[in-house]
Amino acid sequence: MSKTTFSDKEIKILKKNPNILRVSSLAITYSDEFKNKFINEYLAGKLPRQIFEENGFDIDIIGIKRIETSSSRWRKAYEKDGIIGLSDARKTASGRPLKRELSQGEIIERQEAKIKLLEGQVELLKKLEVTERRLLNKRQNLETSKVFQLICETVEQNQFKQLTKYFCELLGVSRSGYYSYLKAAGSRFEREQKDLEAKEIILKAFNRRGYKKGSRSIKMILNNEYNHKISRKKIQRIMNKYEIICPHRKSNPYKKIAKATKEHQVVSNKLNREFKQGIPGKVLLTDITYLPFNGKDMGYLSAIKDASTNEIMAYHISDRITCISQVKSEPFRNLILSHHFFGILFHPFFSFSHPE
Repeated sequence: MSKTTFSDKEIKILKKNPNILRVSSLAITYSDEFKNKFINEYLAGKLPRQIFEENGFDIDIIGIKRIETSSSRWRKAYEKDGIIGLSDARKTASGRPLKRELSQGEIIERQEAKIKLLEGQVELLKKLEVTERRLLNKRQNLETSKVFQLICETVEQNQFKQLTKYFCELLGVSRSGYYSYLKAAGSRFEREQKDLEAKEIILKAFNRRGYKKGSRSIKMILNNEYNHKISRKKIQRIMNKYEIICPHRKSNPYKKIAKATKEHQVVSNKLNREFKQGIPGKVLLTDITYLPFNGKDMGYLSAIKDASTNEIMAYHISDRITCISQVKSEPFRNLILSHHFFGILFHPFFSFSHPE
């Protein structure tokens, strides 16, 4: 209790502050919500005087000494008993100790008050433990801004305002960064509105003419037809943010052929395009023909041809591009073994020539 007294006029001014429960000429009783808020903002780096001023207190009326005393008392109580220590002890205590013996009813009443206090502490610890596990599970692979958002939602939903510092340390983020994130809520809202506007403009170009487009096409359409100049990086950011996905181009079937037939990558060119050499069985050619059927299905014909007689010596039909490996592995392998051929790669055919 401070030696400084308040006048009737000052008492009326102090009573108007919602953070004060009671005030007399000698003492002030602050609300538990203000105490929690004070500790929360003090841990964030604010000075006690600044916290009191921001919450509507007149420093000239209260006095610096009273502020410093209250700040020291609340910090010690918080370090000793946590959030429970910030509660008004007079809610459960009976004031000065009595010299007389307590009656049976008074003893029961006090014990019930202690039991309720302990039950509240146990429930708080259980709730905190569940919250810790949930936060640690959700923390994985999250950006820092998402972690700040997670802490903010947890504090608001569970009324853990006094545990902000603990949650920041638990999830490995800066407490000052968290409070900066809270202060920037207005600018984030404005930026979100601008992104939504850009999203609507991008979607017009994205769905134009009935097919989806990538960031390059969208940028050209916006510049040339809608007179909107948006950088390609911003278009990509908006598309990633709102999951606007452009389908990938289908794979080239000719590249599939090249991969399926990569058996001889580097060979010498012995034919030099001289396919007609007048000796049957000396030069053999092979290729794949596409055979569409049923409107949407595709068949593949792989054949081996004698370059001199133009005779088809072996063939194979399949519904897969890998049929060329099959024709080499069975009928053509026997043909090679019987004639002692060896193969050389030549575009557009796979040519096989007898060694000279």
